[in-house]
Amino acid sequence: MTPNTPSAPSRRTFLSSTAAAALAVGGGLPLLAACGSSDTGSKEGTTAGKSAQKLLPAFVARNVVTPDIAAKNGSAAGFTQAIAADQLKASVESKLGKGSKIKIMSPFWGTPPANDNTYYKAMNAAIGVETTWQNQDGNTYDQKLGAVLASSAIPDVVVVPGWNLGGKIPTAINAKFEDLGPYLSGDKVKAYPNLAAIPSDAWQRSIFGGKLRGLPMPASYVTNIAPFYRKDIFEAKGWTLPKSADEFLALAKEITSAKAKVWACDDMSWTAYNMFGVLNGSDKALGWNLESGKLINRIETDGYLEALEWTRKLFSSGVVHPDAKAQNQGDAGNRFTAGQVLIYNNDLSGWYGKSAEQAAANPKFKMAAMDIFGHDGGDPKLWATNPAGIWAFIKKGSSKAVIADILAIANFCSAPYGTKERMLTDYGVEGSDYTVKNNLPVKTDTGNAEVNGAWGYMSSSAAYVAHPDMPDITKAMVEWQQRMGAFTTKSSFYGMTITEPSRWTNLMNDFEQLEKDIVRGRKKVSDMQQAVSEWKSKGGDQLRDWYKKLLDANGTTAS
Repeated sequence: MTPNTPSAPSRRTFLSSTAAAALAVGGGLPLLAACGSSDTGSKEGTTAGKSAQKLLPAFVARNVVTPDIAAKNGSAAGFTQAIAADQLKASVESKLGKGSKIKIMSPFWGTPPANDNTYYKAMNAAIGVETTWQNQDGNTYDQKLGAVLASSAIPDVVVVPGWNLGGKIPTAINAKFEDLGPYLSGDKVKAYPNLAAIPSDAWQRSIFGGKLRGLPMPASYVTNIAPFYRKDIFEAKGWTLPKSADEFLALAKEITSAKAKVWACDDMSWTAYNMFGVLNGSDKALGWNLESGKLINRIETDGYLEALEWTRKLFSSGVVHPDAKAQNQGDAGNRFTAGQVLIYNNDLSGWYGKSAEQAAANPKFKMAAMDIFGHDGGDPKLWATNPAGIWAFIKKGSSKAVIADILAIANFCSAPYGTKERMLTDYGVEGSDYTVKNNLPVKTDTGNAEVNGAWGYMSSSAAYVAHPDMPDITKAMVEWQQRMGAFTTKSSFYGMTITEPSRWTNLMNDFEQLEKDIVRGRKKVSDMQQAVSEWKSKGGDQLRDWYKKLLDANGTTAS
């Protein structure tokens, strides 16, 4: 069986990385407003503290199968052994669905299968529902999502990734999706045991517009960006891993041989931010932290500028692959497996994805993840990501019967590892979608086409990693998270879903491109300093005051 998402995904790590490939190769998946008006309004702000506690479902842990590696320091749990089909447990005691016909819109990467495929039929039969999937191209999903939410033709369920929570989407979520509190808050969730086992942090993150609206995909809060290196080549060359920013640059110069078409690394910006202790940039709210009584944004910190300057040095030293400098020229992961770059940063799921991909083509291939170090050689200062990053929402006005059946779907899809429900969700039907070889399920071509996302986005269990075909990598992935988790801090707005006032939502739109221009030498670090100054005068300082009032009123979930 395979993992659900061990770390909170973002668009840049999920789409541009090997995360989607890992799912295909591996076999499947992963507010009381401070201001605002009625339930149909924007509901700017968030809910935390006592207000949130009233909304959250009760937490009831389920240890259907004890993990081989227990979760620690915010990591996922790890399962290194396969579980035979006759040993799988049942986590859903009886069929909860009552036959509702349900339309679901979800992102999909690849060619969507027909709705009458064997896998979808089996899931419907097991849950007791009749679904019609409106799978949309994941690469352009934001466009489709905006159009659908602006219309009156909203499906019964809409899946929304966190990276699509921009523009008017949060306002639409608050206005057009159901409050699930009457069905799930407190002990009500116990009617759905697998949903009750979802960590409270993930439910906190699912509060939108003062109501519990989202069905979450939980994730580890430890950074999901790992600096990978070609362990096979490092061992052959006798290179030792760097322990500081200066050592990294020195090693990169030693590795690089443009004549041999080998460069040390790809764009290492994401790792640089971690090395220099920069607040998380995957979510606007995570970029703020209370320091000495004042809220500071990540772009105002010395570490932010230092990370840009260090990455700029990599580019100017010629140790970064030319295609990375040009941008949008090929794929960093392919350059890594081809040996053109020996270090690159990517989503942690890529560890298994690339290893499985190369197992037959290049048996000598070995990759590993460097532990993130502080830029000065000391311990790193890492910041938590969010504990959920994809949600399923139920259309407002749905009947109680339809809502109950959708919750039955979510409960089924949130089954833990080692259960019949998890096996069906991740692998489909034996014989059609997968076969068993050496006691391990292996997807067929049909399975790879059909059992690919969709159902997995309806909610999922607490984060875990399970690759029994590569137990050493499973162990390494979880232990890397545990080590990095020991140096991870939750910032002031950790786990909160915040709707910013619309007048300030576009303040930082140009910063990502400016970052790319600076590290590639097209702009100067002083240009960023100027941009930060303009950001403050154009609304950044006002936004800071707004966030501070929010924090004073609601408190923090960080602990």
